[in-house]
Amino acid sequence: MNPFQQTQKLLAKMEALQKALEEKEVKGESGAGLVSVVLNGKHEVKSVKIDPSLLTPDDAEMVEDLIVAAFRDAHQKVESAIAEEGSKMSAGMPRIPGMPLF
Repeated sequence: MNPFQQTQKLLAKMEALQKALEEKEVKGESGAGLVSVVLNGKHEVKSVKIDPSLLTPDDAEMVEDLIVAAFRDAHQKVESAIAEEGSKMSAGMPRIPGMPLF
């Protein structure tokens, strides 16, 4: 396969990966599941769920911390999914030294 065909094939795979990641949703949790955040593969927040037992004025700061922790958990899962899919996509492709594909 010539370099142009390889490039076209790689671009097609990258487009398919981006579309799949847009549709993929991951859930991050904190507080033993009392707070959850769902992100898509583009790191866009799709939903936030807070257990009603946390919704008291005295718990506001704790709820804020749990939301941040749940978002970080979801963000880390998205990054792992991107790395995993990128690794699958680039399997067998020649690597350019010093230049990661993802």
